[in-house]
Parts: sequence; structure tokens; C-alpha cells
Amino acid sequence: MNNLQYAKTVLEELNHTLMSINPEKADSFVELIDEANEIFCAGAGRSGFQVKGFAMRLMHMGKHSYVVGETCTPNIKEDGLLVICSGSGETKSLVNHASKAKEVGAKIALITINPESSIAKVADVVIEISAPSPKSAKEGDIQSIQPMGSLFEQSEGLFMDIAIMMLMERNHMDSDTMFGRHANME
Repeated sequence: MNNLQYAKTVLEELNHTLMSINPEKADSFVELIDEANEIFCAGAGRSGFQVKGFAMRLMHMGKHSYVVGETCTPNIKEDGLLVICSGSGETKSLVNHASKAKEVGAKIALITINPESSIAKVADVVIEISAPSPKSAKEGDIQSIQPMGSLFEQSEGLFMDIAIMMLMERNHMDSDTMFGRHANME
């Protein structure tokens, strides 16, 4: 295959995964974020990179957002929200973060392939992304030409960007107002 054929197939895969996300769950996800006093973002590996980008966009919106594990991240409290990106929903460190958040009364939002996972069982909202991954193989998932969990990782990143657009609409914001919070010490 050439690059255009790969691109066409990848875009078809992304179209399938994004169009299969439950709109009511997406609305609930956005509502939890909008209502939270502070948003804590956690993920491991490539999912961790995706959720860091989400934390950055939340900051651009003026939200108090943090990446779990960074040295300047405060403690989560009852009015906080923990957003976890985990294909399997079973990554030990993320299961521990979810347990701690529940212990203090915070809310949890999970973006995952596995809606039956340990984290999903304690989450307030679960965004299921129907993508294959070696860590979470399910019957009926679409097949992907991409390696490992790439389709999930791309889909979660795009879903979080869509959630940002939904938040922008809810809060009557545009890119110009958000750009005012863009880093100026680069």
C-alpha cells in the first residue's frame, strides 16, 4: 500500500470508532468536566501523552487542570474529577489512582476499550471506544491495520479534542480567548 491508501484506511477506522461513541455518555463526560472545580488527568504510555494534551487544552480554557504524577500536582479533593485514559482499564497505577479518588469522594471519568474493567466499575462515566488492542481484545471489535493500540490512542485523543469543542460551545469560548492562556515562555 502507498501512503494515500494507508491514510484512507486509518481515516475509515477513526470514523468507525468516533461515530460509535455514545452521545449521551459524551454529554455526561463534558458535564462532569464543566462542573468540576479541578480536573486531574492520568494515563500510562501513549494514552498518558494524549491525556496530557487534554490537560493543556483545559488549562487554555481557564480550568484548573493537572497531570497526575507531576511534581506540582496538588491532592485531589471531593470536588475534583479524575479523567483516566486506559485501554484495558486495568493498569495497576491507574486502578490505584481511581481508588484514591473514590476514597476522597471525587468523581471519575474513564476513556477505555473495556467497559467491564476495574476502573469502569468505580467510574461515574465511561466512554467506550471500540478499538482493538493487544491488552484488551474483545469479540466483535473492528480490525485495525495499525500497530498495537494506535487506533485507541488516536481515537481517545480526538474524542478529548471533541470534548474541548463541546466545552467551548457550552462556555461561549473561541480559540482567540483560549490563546490568551497559551504559554509565553517557550
